[in-house]
Amino acid sequence: MNRVLDEKFFNRDTKAVAKDLLGKFLIRKIGNKVVFAMITETEAYDGLLDKASHAYKGRTERTNVMFGHPGYFYIYLVYGMYYMLNVVTREKEYPAAVLIRGVISHDGPGKVTRFFKIGKVFNDKKVSKETGLWFEDRGIIISKKKIKKTPRIGVSYAGPVWSQKKLRFILEPGNLI
Repeated sequence: MNRVLDEKFFNRDTKAVAKDLLGKFLIRKIGNKVVFAMITETEAYDGLLDKASHAYKGRTERTNVMFGHPGYFYIYLVYGMYYMLNVVTREKEYPAAVLIRGVISHDGPGKVTRFFKIGKVFNDKKVSKETGLWFEDRGIIISKKKIKKTPRIGVSYAGPVWSQKKLRFILEPGNLI
């Protein structure tokens, strides 16, 4: 039985949410069509001390959603052409989020948002069927030992300590049980 992930799922440790999203499904309703794919790669951005996080420099109009309720989308544009899909984690006022970096057949966060036709309209919207974009647990079990941990991508600006933290989580093909 498919279970829609709710605020309770996201109101937890950001690294745990990032790992637990592997094997879950991202679902998007576009008109009468439903598009879905299993999540295979995520990155955690956790709090004001995380120099790679947008929240590191404090609350801004852009990052305000990260300080809000868990289970809301944080969408932003990079390089003027790629939207990045993040979901807010932890309790309100603690700025943290998980970036969806890949799904089966679409590696890279820009490819994910293009495939699902995700844009800024989803920013600060609740993860739910009502918004047309949500996550489901479809019963696939991922062994924690099958998850590869690596440093995040493209965060060298965060310095040697934060850029090397292993906060990127990857489920490689063949690692399902």
